[in-house]
Amino acid sequence: MRRIAGLLVAPLLLLSAVACGSDDKASDSASSKNGVPAITAGAKFGEKPTLSKGKGDPPKELKTEVISEGDGAKLKNGDAIQVNYLGQSWDSDKPFDNSFDRKQPFDLTLGAGMVIQGWDKGLVGQKVGSRVQLVIPPELGYGEQGQGDIKPKATLVFVVDILKATQIPASAKGTEVAQDNTDLPKVGVKTDGKAPTVTIPKSDPPKKLVSNYVLESDGEVVKESDSVVVNYVGMIWKDAKEFDNTYSTGKTQTFPLSQVTLKGLKTGLIDKKVGSRVLLVIPPDQAFGDQQQQAIPKNSTLVFAVDILAKV
Repeated sequence: MRRIAGLLVAPLLLLSAVACGSDDKASDSASSKNGVPAITAGAKFGEKPTLSKGKGDPPKELKTEVISEGDGAKLKNGDAIQVNYLGQSWDSDKPFDNSFDRKQPFDLTLGAGMVIQGWDKGLVGQKVGSRVQLVIPPELGYGEQGQGDIKPKATLVFVVDILKATQIPASAKGTEVAQDNTDLPKVGVKTDGKAPTVTIPKSDPPKKLVSNYVLESDGEVVKESDSVVVNYVGMIWKDAKEFDNTYSTGKTQTFPLSQVTLKGLKTGLIDKKVGSRVLLVIPPDQAFGDQQQQAIPKNSTLVFAVDILAKV
């Protein structure tokens, strides 16, 4: 089953595309430090750094250099983290992207395959509040094909500020809410971390968006400005065909709601409580409309069972 998470939100850096290059240039006259390109300006946590060009041959293996160590918790796979970063190629004096200029930190779930492997491997064990520098060999970056402004077989250099991290529970938990409308799908209420069952009735789907609690938690209310960490099952109402399932991969998804392009998904999650399980029934005009998307036929009504595990 092909994942469709990329269709639900705008493309994220390091996941499917690299943003356009920055005009900032670093000095290539500065010496390297500890085998990694030196930070020639903006060295403190929170400041936009300027990196020198790498000298000589880059390391063959992943290298993580702690520039300044924070006093927060150590990062683990499965944590939802928020970072600022700047990235450039080893042999370049021009950054290809940075979040500092956008003033919008980057959210991800560590170890979930949302980013290149060098990030997932290099950030594990680092402390919240730290600034680290990653030197990532091609096989843990974009390999032989490259990406955007990044050349094939490029060694990548990142400066990453780890802003915060949240531990992600295995399942939604809360008070069971009655599912007594026989014209709507029924969602299972087990909280064992496995995908809940979803039973779709034979009747015609509703014409309007449905967003109902299955398990209602007492967590914070989700706002449009939040990024949420979710597990979900996605199905097509007609024929009750499953098209996506994050539980089967063991990897959650982090959705910055401001970037969610599937209108019904975004609207259906806003104002719901973190920690809850929600049933969404999304009519075609708030889904993909008259456009076929991978295994989803045009004019499909979509059904989601979503565990809202955390917000960052």
